[in-house]
Amino acid sequence: MLNTMIGASIFGIPSIIAGYLGKLSPAGYLIAFAGIAVIAACLAEVSSYFQEAGGPYLYTRVAFGRFAAIQIGWLTWLSRITACSGVANLFITYLSSFFPAVTRGWIRGTILTVLIGFLAAVNYRGVSGGKALSNFFTITKILLLTLFIAGGFLALAFHPSVRVTPAAVPLTAANSFQAILLMVYAYGGFEAALFASGEANDPRKDAPVALLIATVTATLLYICVQVVVIYTLANPGATTKPAVDSARQFLGPVGVTLVAVGTLISVYGYLSANMLHTPRVTFAMGERGDFPSLFAAIHPRFRTPHFSIVIFAVMLILFSIGGNFRWNASLSAISRLFMYGAIVAALPVLRRKYPDGAKFQLPAGMFFAVVGLAFMGVLLTQMHRTEVIVLSITFTVALLNWLWARGSVLGIAHES
Repeated sequence: MLNTMIGASIFGIPSIIAGYLGKLSPAGYLIAFAGIAVIAACLAEVSSYFQEAGGPYLYTRVAFGRFAAIQIGWLTWLSRITACSGVANLFITYLSSFFPAVTRGWIRGTILTVLIGFLAAVNYRGVSGGKALSNFFTITKILLLTLFIAGGFLALAFHPSVRVTPAAVPLTAANSFQAILLMVYAYGGFEAALFASGEANDPRKDAPVALLIATVTATLLYICVQVVVIYTLANPGATTKPAVDSARQFLGPVGVTLVAVGTLISVYGYLSANMLHTPRVTFAMGERGDFPSLFAAIHPRFRTPHFSIVIFAVMLILFSIGGNFRWNASLSAISRLFMYGAIVAALPVLRRKYPDGAKFQLPAGMFFAVVGLAFMGVLLTQMHRTEVIVLSITFTVALLNWLWARGSVLGIAHES
């Protein structure tokens, strides 16, 4: 969960958030954390009803039926593809600090293909290899983030010349909502670890604890990085590489290089975690007849959903080559809100359907569900025209998918 949450956003979002909120940006994370904590708390109970893979798609299917589940399945897939494609573009942005030529068309496309293809190959060969790679990236990125944060705070405390006064930014409702929406993108990913719960030891017991640790740890890291960036860069909103540009103000050449390398590792680790988790969504849909059965195919030797992994990798390469970070981040956050809404709304429904089915029961669960839905409803008012168009297309494709799946079931029933 931590690897999926702390990905590229912690190295790309701080400058955008600073442009919206200025010196208040660290406090903004506390507001976003409150909203995300409500959603995560609901997810902790909802996920404890299930042992199988599928995540939000599976929860929605059991709570609300096939039509809603297919819609959420497509939105989940969209949110992961757009998030990862934005992250892949940020990888190229930071890599250009060392090799400027990587931003050129065919070179960029080749690098993205090789990087994503390697992750697909590792996960194709087994979940244990994908998990080991994901854990390696998690430990490495947290160590390097600690270096960046510790160096920044020490410099601010003992070298006053490094410290700058954050520029005043007019606080408006529009800016505040846009900032929180992007923070939701930064937090997003904690639910993705549950996509592969069917291959975990005891997800019904472990998920609530993992959610708590991951969200609190991520909040502390986000706030610390934001503080270092806004107090060491005179104009943080103008940079696309806030971590490296900030490190240049208080770390030597070796330290800056370590931060830059750490950024690349963190970004790649995020892609690694998603390559492990996301294909389990289409696998679960294929397993239940909501996607072509090929998506549910299990490799005879490696015991992985190999076709779902390959298709996700191909889609990720295509979107990465054609996408950009900021637009993909906003679209991913918006589509994720619908998915979170389905999770929160499923809580009271599952309680009614299966009174004794949860291994973890959230105190005041109904209150949390109402607050969570209100939080997401407010943020959905920030959708722009292009996001509405993309979401409308996704809903339409999902509707056609449902008609196909329904027709397949009716055809089988008729033959019987």
